Amino acid sequence: MTDSDADDVLFDSVDLGDERLANRVGLAPMTRTSAAEDGRATAEMARYYAKFASGGFSFLITEGTYPDEAYSQGYDQQPGLANDDHVDAWRRVTDAVHEEGAPIVAQLMHAGALSQGNRYADETGAPSVVRPKGEQLEMYGGEGEFPEPKALTTDEIDDAIDGFVAAAERAVEADFDGVEVHGANGYLLDQFLTTYTNQRDDEYGGDVENRVRLAAEVLEAVQAATPEDFVVGIRISQSKVNDPDYRWPGGEDDAEVIFETLTDAGADYLHVTEEDVTTPAFESGPTLTELADRYGDAPVIANGALEDPDTARATVAAGADLITLAKGALANPDWPQRVAEGRPLDDFDFQRILQPDASIDETEVPEPADD
Repeated sequence: MTDSDADDVLFDSVDLGDERLANRVGLAPMTRTSAAEDGRATAEMARYYAKFASGGFSFLITEGTYPDEAYSQGYDQQPGLANDDHVDAWRRVTDAVHEEGAPIVAQLMHAGALSQGNRYADETGAPSVVRPKGEQLEMYGGEGEFPEPKALTTDEIDDAIDGFVAAAERAVEADFDGVEVHGANGYLLDQFLTTYTNQRDDEYGGDVENRVRLAAEVLEAVQAATPEDFVVGIRISQSKVNDPDYRWPGGEDDAEVIFETLTDAGADYLHVTEEDVTTPAFESGPTLTELADRYGDAPVIANGALEDPDTARATVAAGADLITLAKGALANPDWPQRVAEGRPLDDFDFQRILQPDASIDETEVPEPADD
């Protein structure tokens, strides 16, 4: 950092759990479908993640990683934390990132009804028998409409919770510094929270307190099963990969219940994400970042359209403790270093990086270091 940037709020040191972060800028989770067919992380993934740490990102969150060998996998070539082979494979990733001086958090993602590739199950599971809106994502290997899911029984819900717990325990074994429970973007936990995908009449359906129950139970169970210094956060959004315009029907009242419930359940951070997190959460009024800061009792991480440094600074001023970058990081793996040194940033090129599919391109993977 230059002397002129010494007072830049983006480069304050910040505590996240027991981790002391060098700045407020982290790597956002991004689906890259580049694991081995059986879900093992690869050597290329280790070098891919390590480059962001060497580029100045103070913490990294992995792509969504499936936790169990049942209904959780969402995409072909998606990494898992569902067995011991997955643990061994992820360890080389965590070692590579730690060698560059940054902590790394595993995002645990259960796809639910949005699964479009699962080597363990022939059907999908969800809160209710409701076919997801929209179509499968071609950039992640899907095509056509989503299949109609089966409604998970209460025993299968318990199994899903156990899957999150077991995956978190494996994340500890793989030397991750924490896990992020994926409760956003239309995947399983968000399907329980969403009114039209959750038509249950048991303790997991109905009012918002019931619909957020499963996310809270997952957080509580994961916290209880992992060491005290192990970070356990949650990602939350209103919009979904297949329904970007969805908003919580209760507005700010729903936001109050959701953020209070999640922090009461033990969330070490709230990672709020929208396509543009700087816009009002509803028709007008505060942003989702501001609502998380207002009603939650945990550090807030903001994600979505924060590639411009001034926008990122304004988001911190509005209540975010940390920000994460996706497109900005793909275009600039050394974004924090560039901003600190006053160097220009490259624009994100969607066609070059994420087409014809979202897998990691060879140009994104540094050459292996000489032995």
